[in-house]
Amino acid sequence: MTKQNRGMDKGLTRYGDVEFSRFLRRAFIKAMGLSDDALARPIVGVADTSSGYNACHGNVPDLVEAVKRGVMLAGGLPVPFPTVSLHESFAFPTSMYLRNLMAMDTEEMIRAQPMDAAVLIGGCDKTVPAQLMGAASAGVPAIQLVTGPMLAGSHRGARVGACTDCRRYWARFRASEIDADEIAGVNDQLVPTVGTCGVMGTASTMACIGEAPAAIITPAAVENALRVLLAVGGSTNGIIHLTAVAGRLGIAVDLDAFDRMGRETPVLVDLKPSGAHYMEDLDRAGGLTAIMREIRGLLHLDVPTVNGRTLGENLDAAPPAWPQDIVRPLADPIHSGGSMAVLKGNLAPNGAIIKQSAASQDLLKHSGRAVVFTSLEDLANRIDDPELDVAPDDVLVLCNIGPKGAPGMPEAGLIPIPRKLAGQGVTDMVRISDGRMSGTAAGTIVLHVSPEAAVGGPLSLVRTGDRISLDVNARRLELEVNEAELQRRKAGEAPEAAAEDWTGYRRLFHRSVLQAEDGVDFDFARPTRLTAKAPMD
Repeated sequence: MTKQNRGMDKGLTRYGDVEFSRFLRRAFIKAMGLSDDALARPIVGVADTSSGYNACHGNVPDLVEAVKRGVMLAGGLPVPFPTVSLHESFAFPTSMYLRNLMAMDTEEMIRAQPMDAAVLIGGCDKTVPAQLMGAASAGVPAIQLVTGPMLAGSHRGARVGACTDCRRYWARFRASEIDADEIAGVNDQLVPTVGTCGVMGTASTMACIGEAPAAIITPAAVENALRVLLAVGGSTNGIIHLTAVAGRLGIAVDLDAFDRMGRETPVLVDLKPSGAHYMEDLDRAGGLTAIMREIRGLLHLDVPTVNGRTLGENLDAAPPAWPQDIVRPLADPIHSGGSMAVLKGNLAPNGAIIKQSAASQDLLKHSGRAVVFTSLEDLANRIDDPELDVAPDDVLVLCNIGPKGAPGMPEAGLIPIPRKLAGQGVTDMVRISDGRMSGTAAGTIVLHVSPEAAVGGPLSLVRTGDRISLDVNARRLELEVNEAELQRRKAGEAPEAAAEDWTGYRRLFHRSVLQAEDGVDFDFARPTRLTAKAPMD
């Protein structure tokens, strides 16, 4: 790397006079207390995503200082810089809508500012994928440092934590099993410390699979990440995010191959929502090393990692295992059928996803009458209506919550059990949407139906009273309506709403966002041709 392409001389501002650009930059950076000697060192940018709105990143200031110390001890110059900060509960309409904005911000700040490498600090659901997407496009060596999970709280002697327990207790409150005083008490204990959700939700999932691709995102590394996603019983969001990251480097994620991989990769980790424990328990059990040791024979061990050694060498060098019951042996999994399945059929020509490890086993093969909600507003207005025509065997369908439909593909796929049924003790139903579900949630829920309703996908043609059949073992999702009737309905649909009146980021999002099977990334952020695939089969 030449002097002009490294350190403080990298990417000089274009004033038309290179020496003046260098002179001015050094003058301003010296105002930060840096000497000429410090300015001659390799520069490591440190992405600071702390925010008063982001409890998941409450420890970021401490992590920034720790990284700065490590970089200086190694002879480099650490320079923190801020980027967009996203928190799942403080982003309207959804943090997924803003994930691509954060990826663009991260990419362009890495490109624009002088740095030879970057440390990306993040944790909350959409933060880690956004940073990995941005770094992949920027092409600068980068490593991910996750903020880590919160500790569990305690409610009336029971351990609780965000956010599987928040959904469980909220469902009990909706069913009138607990009163307003108790739900308020639960609220006080759900998030006792800063950090990400302490279960195997999207944040923890991305932290785990971020360990498997490491710094070099190759098809083999992506395949390893997909394998880990399945073994940990991770969030369905992980598929979308990993597809987006890989797509930035021209790697297509093959959903059919992923499904075949799922049939041979059992769930080994006894964590909520597929199991019973919390992330702090996984840490005590040995963390990701314990998991990867069990699936070692299913991994590409020759992939390089950030410390210069291969994955296999790192596993060999790790401390010996110790007795624990959080990570099961490969021969005694918590769920043997794979955590996720990819469904196809006339209702999802391009695919849909179900997290079968967190579903009711008696509903994995089911046929029922559709009860359709056409939007989030329609759902909110009718789901708790005592006159709603709905029965426990029905299939709840929610349309127009896909990438373009909402916009931003919100985590509304966990359609609430209608209050009239919840009060009767119904805890699960088959639910289908073109949206997403939080990785902390459980239920028999079909997600990511593609193409989405808002672009004319078959989901938009479903009417209340139609029959829908789900067969997870056969990987089928079918709308039992004849083709002639579907064509008649399609001919009567209104054209897609125009976006010309929208401005700013919303206009960019609507015009450029891709479907679920392409990672909900922007079309212009990926190569025009994908030249590799994962899993590699």
